[in-house]
Amino acid sequence: MGICFSAEEQYQFSQQQNYQKKTSPAGKKTAVYLMKSDCQDSSVGKVSASGGLSLAPKNIKDLQSNPGYENVDIFTYEEMKVATKQFRPDYILGEGGFGVVYKGVIDDSVRAGYKSTKVAIKELNPEGFQGDREWLAEVNYLGQLSHPNLVKLIGYCCEDDHRLLVYEYMAMGSLEKHLFRRVGCTLTWSKRMKIALDAAKGLAFLHGAERSIIYRDLKTANILLDEGYNAKLSDFGLAKDGPRGDQTHVSTRVMGTYGYAAPEYVMTGHLTSRSDVYGFGVLLLEMLLGKRAMDKSRPCREHNLVEWARPLLNHNKKLLRIIDPRMDGQYGTKALMKVAGLAYQCLSQNPKGRPLMNHVVEVLETLKDDGDAQEEVMTNLHSRGKSVTLYDASSDSQGTRDGDGQRRRRPESGRSKSEASVDTDKYVSALSEPDTTKI
Repeated sequence: MGICFSAEEQYQFSQQQNYQKKTSPAGKKTAVYLMKSDCQDSSVGKVSASGGLSLAPKNIKDLQSNPGYENVDIFTYEEMKVATKQFRPDYILGEGGFGVVYKGVIDDSVRAGYKSTKVAIKELNPEGFQGDREWLAEVNYLGQLSHPNLVKLIGYCCEDDHRLLVYEYMAMGSLEKHLFRRVGCTLTWSKRMKIALDAAKGLAFLHGAERSIIYRDLKTANILLDEGYNAKLSDFGLAKDGPRGDQTHVSTRVMGTYGYAAPEYVMTGHLTSRSDVYGFGVLLLEMLLGKRAMDKSRPCREHNLVEWARPLLNHNKKLLRIIDPRMDGQYGTKALMKVAGLAYQCLSQNPKGRPLMNHVVEVLETLKDDGDAQEEVMTNLHSRGKSVTLYDASSDSQGTRDGDGQRRRRPESGRSKSEASVDTDKYVSALSEPDTTKI
């Protein structure tokens, strides 16, 4: 789960200032607030007049009496101990602000007659960043939602001070684990595009629900992969119901993960589905470059990946210099430019300039067939001991691939409120024109 931005006030203040400079009319004074702490944040899971999700449980008693969770099992803490071999240290899959995640097996030894099932068991740390509120939100959403690109919640345990969630086991772990591995990265271009498409489908499903849901915490750590690299969204502790009726946004405390939150949300606390689209743009950028959204170990101007890289996405030669070198020879020029153009749109400073997730899915779907065929060719050639280069950018000898040592540029200002949404095909055509400038 994400953590509240108030822990990083200096970072948030700088983000707010940047947003103001790009969106405020010249000479107009605007107030800056570090956090909208007085905003209401109580709309999670509420039922709409036309139906939808059941009323959000306020406590465990409400949860257990709610009829909306028939497919979610309730386990005892003793059963969880058996499933994890007494929470053995070598069963730990990961750890975060929520607590520790263990692998486990629920079978006949745990509960008589239960079909053997591999699971991931998340135990909430009562002293961590999250509490019962986020735990209940997780059960509320995943307990009632079902989609191939959302991780399945199998059950939960709530006894005394113990709060545990039981999920389907995702054998390959998180996208973060694979994407930022220093050596031995197995994420090819086609796998990355498949993962991006799966994540986009998950978000499109949430946004298109009878009562729209805003995920609010999209990041590589929250995208889990099964043995076939099928991706699913996990961790719904920060999810919220979207605006309804005449509402244009939901006012809420600013929460999330540094580097992924949309600038207008950081500035105002106004949350919309377009905030998720921005987060998806950050994710897509990370997958293209193989770099984290925020990383202070990089050169100063590259600390914030979006501020540094977004202006380079609409220049083909500059794009080729910063693309993840581990994907060399795996992509076609037009496909790369189309994905870069999509990322550029999603990262627009103007929320209305960002595409809907349904459109994002459509664009990524057009790459799927070509990517599958390309991967099959590479696999066949490699199995015969041969190598192949599907695209060679080595003829451009100017500069390094990651842009180190190049002339510093000011960040792009972003589009105005009156600008139109970018047409992806026209954008690709424009990128095909020669670029005579250097970074």
